[in-house]
Amino acid sequence: MGKGELDPAMGCFRRLLGVGFGRRHSRTQSLSRTPPMSDHSTVASSLTTLEKNEQAPPYYATHACTFCGRNRSSSEDTLPIQSKRQRVTVPPYSTRASSVNAENFHDFLGQDILKTIEARIDSLSPELRELSLDIWEHPEVAYEERHAHDVLTKFMSSQGFTVTPHYLGLETAWKAIYSRGGKNGRVIGINSEMDALPGIGHACGHNLIAVSGVAVAVALKAAMETHDISGTIILLGTPAEEHGGGKIKLLERGAYKEMNVCIMSHPSPGPANTALVAPWLALQPLEVEFFGHGAHAAYSPWEAQNALDAAFLAYSNVSVLRQQLKPTYRVHGIVSGKDWEPNIIPDYAKMRWIIRAPTWAELEGLRARITNCFEAAALATSCKCKIILGDGYYDFGMNADSSSQTIPASTDFGNVTYALPCITPTYNIPTKPNGSNHTPQFAESAKDPAAHKVAMTASKGLAATALRVLQDEEFYQRVVKSFEGERA
Repeated sequence: MGKGELDPAMGCFRRLLGVGFGRRHSRTQSLSRTPPMSDHSTVASSLTTLEKNEQAPPYYATHACTFCGRNRSSSEDTLPIQSKRQRVTVPPYSTRASSVNAENFHDFLGQDILKTIEARIDSLSPELRELSLDIWEHPEVAYEERHAHDVLTKFMSSQGFTVTPHYLGLETAWKAIYSRGGKNGRVIGINSEMDALPGIGHACGHNLIAVSGVAVAVALKAAMETHDISGTIILLGTPAEEHGGGKIKLLERGAYKEMNVCIMSHPSPGPANTALVAPWLALQPLEVEFFGHGAHAAYSPWEAQNALDAAFLAYSNVSVLRQQLKPTYRVHGIVSGKDWEPNIIPDYAKMRWIIRAPTWAELEGLRARITNCFEAAALATSCKCKIILGDGYYDFGMNADSSSQTIPASTDFGNVTYALPCITPTYNIPTKPNGSNHTPQFAESAKDPAAHKVAMTASKGLAATALRVLQDEEFYQRVVKSFEGERA
């Protein structure tokens, strides 16, 4: 095969063989882990607000770098974060290629090892296709992935892995482990997501993510057995990615502490035979409740405080703020209530919002401005306002130049990237027009045979990358130094 020529067996992931886990900024940052939505609430008045004589919030005062959040006009290397404080080294990822390109990466692993990976995934593909369809046909939302839990743990047991169901106190989480060579060798972590979206099923392709994780784990096991390679594989079944932060809970309970690296992949729409390793956005979900006083809408409306008015005013406030938002920021929400009737002024309204920004530091500043919108609406309508913070999803950031692409989405895997070296490339599956992630059209695409074929190709590339972490000491040390912010 000539230099630069693509290996058809690896497809779009051929180029990943020459890319390390990347490099991100080598600075220290104060971080907080926001507790689960059900465990943490705060009245809006307790959140940071902008008083008349206070400085502007960091969102627009710091002129932060799009990806790192660093203040270009300041030498400060730390940023204040609300709630629980701890100092964490920000992992240094990048899109820059390793000095070892795809061709000599191929030479390093050897044709025999790569053939073992490819052959095992190819032989397993029909079974994985059936497993993917089974999960697709039984869509389950956050923390209700019982069917997926059962079929995946049964399958992993049949492949010679030691399986722990209902892992770390989470009913639908699970762990599958295989080890060779005792304590010799490194530990490769892999994620299999399982949850679906309410109403539209597997519209983010988590059925593909689930079986891709299985494919990587089983292919690695085959290569380790066939070529006598020491190491450990830990495949985690991770619930509640779409809502509820399953990986955050697993991280806090120690599920990732044994791993040297962790990998997974994600389907997306786009040009065929294409993969992308790029920054993801930080995310903060919010629930906002407005409490008023009901009254007859015609007989005595002056007795009421209209909670629905407060909600719609809050929505309008955010809409007005959009002109001042950076193009890389996102704010989106919905409104709901209970027992509403047109002749009764509502005494309660509830809103669910999601705020996104390229970095967690930027998100904190943006969040302060958004909560001002809610507080102002409550004040104007004489209602009370309660804001509940959900699980904060950290950014999966990278050093990137202006030509680099950003993935305009978020993942709870971002929190894991602050604890150990991780990669999560996206790969493109065939989709219908206007059928991107989180649409019914994408759900249909996620069960297509062509999507499964691409997922298996992506799995081959990830398995080969993980195998190099096991075998190549110099490569692994580069990964570690990059994560720690040192130039290799």
